[in-house]
Amino acid sequence: MRCGSVERKTLETEIFAELNLDGTGICQVNTGIGFFDHMLTLFAKHSFSDLTLKAVGDLDVDSHHTVEDCGIVLGQALKEAIGDKRGIHRYGSTILPMDEALILSAVDISGRAYLQYYMNIPAPMVGDFDTELLREFFVAFAFNSAITLHIKQLDGVSSH
Repeated sequence: MRCGSVERKTLETEIFAELNLDGTGICQVNTGIGFFDHMLTLFAKHSFSDLTLKAVGDLDVDSHHTVEDCGIVLGQALKEAIGDKRGIHRYGSTILPMDEALILSAVDISGRAYLQYYMNIPAPMVGDFDTELLREFFVAFAFNSAITLHIKQLDGVSSH
């Protein structure tokens, strides 16, 4: 099985993640940030990966450390799970309609960390999630998994 397990403790956070790329979409996530938990659960479900992620952070200050450190830990778990990359497809891409937004995402599991991120998210908050932190999550994830990741909003909310 292709699995990765990482634990990270800092002054601001304590995070444990376990990722099984050959799973079925089973997910147990608790970051203390409801909408972020929802996004990570959907990631596991739609990728058919099993994900366990437990995070305790300084949410009384804000969500930044928790979201960024989850990206670090998940990136490291993915890198560990991929291992020597035998048997995987190096490239992947999709165009995804998400209600009023159309999103392009492309990945190169190259061993070279890079992120291009072009999003226009009109709401500063979705539930208890600060949408500005989405970019920080993907930076941490891409750089710690050593992948090249492009995320671009092709169309978005119109004023009509």
